[in-house]
Amino acid sequence: MEGTYKHSYKAGENLPNALSVYNVGHQKCEAGYQWGPGVRNHYCIHHIISGSGYYEVNEEIYHLTAGDTFILYPDTEVKYYADMENPWEYAWVGFFGTDADSLIRATDFSKKYPLILKGILPKRMIQKQLETIYDLKGNDYESAVAMTGALYTLMSVFMHYAVQKETVKDSHMVYVEKACAYINTNYSYPITIEDVASYVGISRSHLFRSFQMYQQQSPKEYLTDFRIKKARHLLRETGLSVAAIAYSVGFENNLYFSKAFKSRMNMSPSEYRKKQMDIQNVSSVTTQKREPSHVLTDFAVNAKSYAELLQADANPVKD
Repeated sequence: MEGTYKHSYKAGENLPNALSVYNVGHQKCEAGYQWGPGVRNHYCIHHIISGSGYYEVNEEIYHLTAGDTFILYPDTEVKYYADMENPWEYAWVGFFGTDADSLIRATDFSKKYPLILKGILPKRMIQKQLETIYDLKGNDYESAVAMTGALYTLMSVFMHYAVQKETVKDSHMVYVEKACAYINTNYSYPITIEDVASYVGISRSHLFRSFQMYQQQSPKEYLTDFRIKKARHLLRETGLSVAAIAYSVGFENNLYFSKAFKSRMNMSPSEYRKKQMDIQNVSSVTTQKREPSHVLTDFAVNAKSYAELLQADANPVKD
């Protein structure tokens, strides 16, 4: 279609951890142009420059026009498409990082209402800042930092014009959120609590106090619990050996992994996997055409395993 275009840039590797631009661009769409249904693994803000289109999310359909801004949340299914008569033109920036969640919470965006309609934000300022991020694109680390700086400036505009200002958080809560984000991203590596404290920018003892205040557990307990949670998923869903799973979730010592697992689950990793297989058999029993006496016997055996597993799962480590 004449007059349509798309200019976009996707960042490479070697990006800042706290906040990084994933992609940026602007596009004038042809009539009916659609993305989705699909899921992103990062945030993505779209600002409509002209025309109109539709955004579908959370079983809602929003008709948006020039000056409106909408956001895509990570791991949320969405669909958006241009109007047939007056297709939209928009600019966007995708981003991720340990600071991303707290920055978005300080704006008027929310999962329940992922829009900011025209009249609240200075339209030209948003468009100009998106253009600045695009103009700073480049594959070197300097460009990545420059793009991140421009993204922080863009986020400050959203925060400045937010109608519902978020209450300033206690510094301890901020430290815990940042530490948890780091652990959630790097748990598979042999990281230590010293590594976590260094990333957050505080001492180990300060981090310990913050966790005790908001998590009612130590940073080491949180790290171990998170690794055990991931290990449980791998035991259920893969055929990897126990040693391979231990290594995959950050334990360098298989014996220590088994000990930590048993202390939380009251059974060894191998026993946990066997219990899970028994649970899967429970659901398959009813679909098998067998003699009633055999079905009842199997069900009784597997129901006992199911009850034991439910009791073992009644602990702080949650999926």
